[in-house]
Amino acid sequence: MKKLTLVLAFLFVLQAFSQEKSFQLIGTLKAEDTQLPLESATVYLERVKDSSVVTYTITDKKGKFKIENSTYDQALNFYVSYVGYGTYFKKIEINKEKIDLGIILMSLDNQLGEVLVKSTAPITIKKDTLEFNVKSFKTKKDANVEDLLKQLPGVEVDEEGNITVNGKSVNKILVNGKPFFGDDPTITTKNLTKDIIEKIQIVDTKTKSEAFTGEEGDKENKTINLTIKEENNKGVFGRVSAGAGTDDRYEFAGMVNLFDNDRRVSVLAGGNNTNSPGFSFGEISKMFGNSGGISFSENGSFSIGGRSFGGGEGITTSQNAGINYADVIGENSDVSADYFYSSSNSENESALQRETILSDSRFFTNSNSKSDNDTDSHSVNLEFEIETDSTFQITIEPSVGYSESKTRFSSYEETLDENLVLTNQSDVNSIVENLANTFSNQIAATKRFGSKGGFVKLELETSVNQQKSDDFLNSETEVFGSNPETISRDQYTNGENEGYGVITELSYRLPILAKKFFLNFEYEYSRDKDNNRESTFDYNNSTLDYSDFNTDLSTDFKYTDMQSIPTFGLTYSGEKLYTSFNVGYNMRTLKNEDLLRPQFNVEREFENIELDYSLNYTFSPKASLYVGYWLENTPPGLRQLQAYTDVSNPLQTVTGNPNLEPSSRHSIYAGYNGFDWQKRTGFYANANASFSNNQVVSKTIVDTETLKRTTTYENVDGNYNYSFSGNYTKDFKLDTLRTLKLKFRARYSDSKNINFNNNVKYASHVRSIAPRIGIDFIWNKVLDFKPYYQLSFTNTAYDIAAFEDREFTSHNAGLRTTTFLPKDLEWQNDINFNYNPNVADDFQKSAWFWNSTLAYSFLNDKAVITLKVYDLLNQNTNARRLATQDYIEDSQSIVLKRYFMLSLSYKFNSLGSKGESRDGDIIFFD
Repeated sequence: MKKLTLVLAFLFVLQAFSQEKSFQLIGTLKAEDTQLPLESATVYLERVKDSSVVTYTITDKKGKFKIENSTYDQALNFYVSYVGYGTYFKKIEINKEKIDLGIILMSLDNQLGEVLVKSTAPITIKKDTLEFNVKSFKTKKDANVEDLLKQLPGVEVDEEGNITVNGKSVNKILVNGKPFFGDDPTITTKNLTKDIIEKIQIVDTKTKSEAFTGEEGDKENKTINLTIKEENNKGVFGRVSAGAGTDDRYEFAGMVNLFDNDRRVSVLAGGNNTNSPGFSFGEISKMFGNSGGISFSENGSFSIGGRSFGGGEGITTSQNAGINYADVIGENSDVSADYFYSSSNSENESALQRETILSDSRFFTNSNSKSDNDTDSHSVNLEFEIETDSTFQITIEPSVGYSESKTRFSSYEETLDENLVLTNQSDVNSIVENLANTFSNQIAATKRFGSKGGFVKLELETSVNQQKSDDFLNSETEVFGSNPETISRDQYTNGENEGYGVITELSYRLPILAKKFFLNFEYEYSRDKDNNRESTFDYNNSTLDYSDFNTDLSTDFKYTDMQSIPTFGLTYSGEKLYTSFNVGYNMRTLKNEDLLRPQFNVEREFENIELDYSLNYTFSPKASLYVGYWLENTPPGLRQLQAYTDVSNPLQTVTGNPNLEPSSRHSIYAGYNGFDWQKRTGFYANANASFSNNQVVSKTIVDTETLKRTTTYENVDGNYNYSFSGNYTKDFKLDTLRTLKLKFRARYSDSKNINFNNNVKYASHVRSIAPRIGIDFIWNKVLDFKPYYQLSFTNTAYDIAAFEDREFTSHNAGLRTTTFLPKDLEWQNDINFNYNPNVADDFQKSAWFWNSTLAYSFLNDKAVITLKVYDLLNQNTNARRLATQDYIEDSQSIVLKRYFMLSLSYKFNSLGSKGESRDGDIIFFD
């Protein structure tokens, strides 16, 4: 019977397609009052019977538009929307292949003639805001915000949940203009459902002060603001989920949201032993992030089974809980706060084999290690915004954190010379307990004056970091050869680190040309002070405790870093052109007091110029160009300047160089962003280059007999790197239900690095190129079929004979599918295949990784039961090969293996019109 139903449904769809009519709709849009063309107006078609959006486009700079599509409707509703003008409406009969609407005159708002309408445009483009109407974009049932974002033109969401808009990264997501659980966008995108969202607004990222003063924000990053529907601003909604699987795997998650107009309270909690750092609610694609499998780096390294809580290896059991609160206090104050708790236990075992290549020889290292870590952490973030009047704003953002951890670690390592003769070996066991407290607070007071854009702003940031550690170490190191020695250590180290920081900045903007051209004056003073003490005690066999103070392995430092930076700048902000130039003079003092070894005290003063220039030109709301340059000078690290010799590792000593000079770096970047709504094409390209002088690099000398290493630091000139990348997307609308999306991206990079190998100076030159192509076939409510392929090629050349030039080629292919038939059943697959022919013959060259999930919805889509399998082919091994300029390393660690899990998820919702309950029913617009 089910098979017959499927066949009948398929025949019905074919019949529907056979009746579809292709059409082309063209016209020109002008303003009635000025007779000028209107660029970037939204033109769209809706079905008459249910007001669902069929297609849409944006007018070009001449006001022209063209819509090409097909439909089996006899007529469609035609709308034009433009900010400041009334919405134009006309019912269009689809009775011929080409329909010319001629010139359409748009009337100013509230002066409508034949037109009138309540429909909302799918896209609205304002001066600095791109706005999407959620109702216009179809998604699968039970969709969350991440699923919705993937449907928006110009928006891309990768396997890790990272979001880009027209090629620019999204680094902040707000809900009704307020933060939602701190700075992690994935908590919002993966856990809020689409059905409560009305609009999605995208703007350049700005601080609250920048938004208040009208300054240009961070044009390289975007902020997404999710606007909750007015009728959904009062009520309770949420979701709970739990699952159990083979190998004692489990997961649970819950989220409850209480909205009461301006007040919002959200609580979430979850736990699992499946290496998932977040809240999955049973969806395998959201639970595991990427699909795992082998991943190859540009230098030829790769890993198998990359996704896990702790960075790709080990097994982690975690519990998380949090609460978020946002409200309006009185008429002038907004407040938001969140608390987050996390607890985890991570276990890992790993093995490593490394071949180190020297200028005149080579040696080999084999090691095995085992670790077990328990961590508990708490964090509280608050945010207050107070506007006493329309010209004065105060923001206060305190943050508090506390964490404690305990790590048990053991390892064995052996080193062999090029003849495979054992040269040294070490055995280490340690237990380390850490306590950490952090506090930071940012205060900004901003006063606007006049109507031309002038302001004065005072910012103060303070921070306190306190850490305490107890480290019990038992190790034995043996060095063989003509002068053999054994170094045994049974020690206890008590560590106390305290850091205090303060940054204050005074800014003044003087308008020269009202709201367009400004003089900027800034002064910044900062002071960071760190007290770092580690007291090491050897075990005393007579007293049977750790009472013998070891001066050589103990430290007691006081670091001070002071900066004073006056800056002068010019800014022009026009309709299409934004440009800014700033020059600053940095007076910096670095000071280190060694309370145990006063002879190694260091105090250095550095003075240098800092420059930055940026230009953004907006050709139209659909295309923009940006370029920039900055000069930065970085002093050596205090540890690099210290002449003190660190002998904490018996096989490697490190000594600083007090004669190091600051490094200078010139950086240039440029890019183009464009998305054509008429052609459904997006093209994004960027270029970056940097050139460094006096860069600080490590310089290591290896003793040829004992293979002990001695490291110091040197300045080198001539390092550079540059890269080019591009991304092209194109949507092909096959009919009203089927869409084909072409995605192509490529990156080329070239770098030169100066370094030392056993006192021999050399340069490595690395070139790499990585093109990737993907084709997404979307059949609405039937099938998603998304194959992709990526080729990576890297060439590394050296200018010394000891190193052989290397070439690496790797292949990565994958397929993601989702089927939605029958209606309440959803089947997802994520298949990944990697192949690297360059690795050694005895090393795994390829692997498959396959995750799959089958979900069934019932109780009017409020409940979902899910059967999922992780690593269906059981090939997750987490083996890696890493190749650098002077070593090749193979490693492997324990990872999560194949398991099956059955989960149940349930949604509840009492949000209703203006606060009236809807008996728990969920509102859908799919």
